[in-house]
Amino acid sequence: MTKRKVVLGLGNILNRDEGAGVYALKELEKILPEEAKKKVELVDGGVLGMDLLPYVEEASHLLILDAVDSGAEPGEVVEYDSDEIELFYNGRISWHQLGFQEVLAVARVKEKFPDYVYLIGVQPADISVGVGLSPALKNSVKEMAERALRILERWGLLA
Repeated sequence: MTKRKVVLGLGNILNRDEGAGVYALKELEKILPEEAKKKVELVDGGVLGMDLLPYVEEASHLLILDAVDSGAEPGEVVEYDSDEIELFYNGRISWHQLGFQEVLAVARVKEKFPDYVYLIGVQPADISVGVGLSPALKNSVKEMAERALRILERWGLLA
């Protein structure tokens, strides 16, 4: 069975910048070459938590786009490789991350953790109730999408 190559956008778009991962996924969809769209699944994971387990368990490559509280300036984009992600998710900014941390942990315990896992995140400015990104993040989600392209290229998924 061929393993999935998944780009997963996480976040709650009803909490402004908390939805940055979902917005970044939409930006990636605009710039991803058509041939690559046949190889890579773009998944709006929203706040689905444990319902995302099959995507993780069946993936060889998992690229996560999300809002992260890294202590950086609002709008700053950060990147974490596989081992760093679990450490990062100990400092949650929202409830969906609790669910996704558990998804990663369950996949690891079941020995169905993807071979390649990477997180591209952005420091939120405003996670209050509301729709749309804060001005600080308007360009950041585009940068997240561009960085995602570079990771997909490094993984050999754009050729």
